[in-house]
Amino acid sequence: MQLDFEPLSLDRQKEYHKALSGCPQLLTSDFSFANVFGWCEHYGLEWAFHEELCFIRQTKPETVYWAPVGPWEKYDWSGCGAMRESRKFTRVPEELAALWGKAYGDSITLTENRGHWDYVYSVEELIALKGKKFHKKKNLLNQFKKNYRYQYESMRPECVEEVLEMQDEWYKWYEENNPSDALKAENRAITRVLHNIDQIDGLMGATLRVDGKVIAYTVAEPLCEDSLVIHFEKGDIRYKGVYQAINQMFLENDASEFTNVNREQDLGDEGLRKAKLSYNPSFFLKKFEADIS
Repeated sequence: MQLDFEPLSLDRQKEYHKALSGCPQLLTSDFSFANVFGWCEHYGLEWAFHEELCFIRQTKPETVYWAPVGPWEKYDWSGCGAMRESRKFTRVPEELAALWGKAYGDSITLTENRGHWDYVYSVEELIALKGKKFHKKKNLLNQFKKNYRYQYESMRPECVEEVLEMQDEWYKWYEENNPSDALKAENRAITRVLHNIDQIDGLMGATLRVDGKVIAYTVAEPLCEDSLVIHFEKGDIRYKGVYQAINQMFLENDASEFTNVNREQDLGDEGLRKAKLSYNPSFFLKKFEADIS
């Protein structure tokens, strides 16, 4: 079987969402449409649709395949020639890794990738921030509410230009103080998503203003009926408690109907890992690297 890969596009997102909806496991953040679309230029992402599945591969800096999405349990993995031709796969969710382990036996090597694990939290807990484990977060939220005359708004297409201006200022400040290729790549992904926010199905978000100026924003996307993922969340740290505020207020005002909120990976960054653990995740979505011989 030869897979016919083509660059990702907005044109086939409904077809992609159909494949996503067939996944039997709670979805990991990697495969949400906004994520693959936002990062497609950086990774040179391409996709190929076959039967009910969508296969994804990155071509930069080298060719490596991401886990396919779709109804995994219905597919004949052992009889799939394209899998053996592809060989190396990344971002493989735990349930798919288990299916592949049974299908390929000793022919597959599966290795946990801790840096790619998704952090999943209780929406209810992050709204209430009750108890000792959330004391510092609640205190910072209360300080923000007390110290600033703020305005919370759900994300609207007409405010995107102001959000882009804030993102540009945020990026320039961080780039000047902590320049990195990762920061530059993230900025391009954020800009790409924001420029197309009205064309990407299901995107949600919010802004915080002080004195009319956007000082924080968040962009999110539903993963399934009871879970959503926070893709991007930026704040001006000159306003104490700004991150605790945008996080809690968005969930309370626009996402309280969800049970779980996925805040993506830490990519092995110790500072990011510490920050994500401080919000007390309910569980992790583990991911693996796979090599089929």
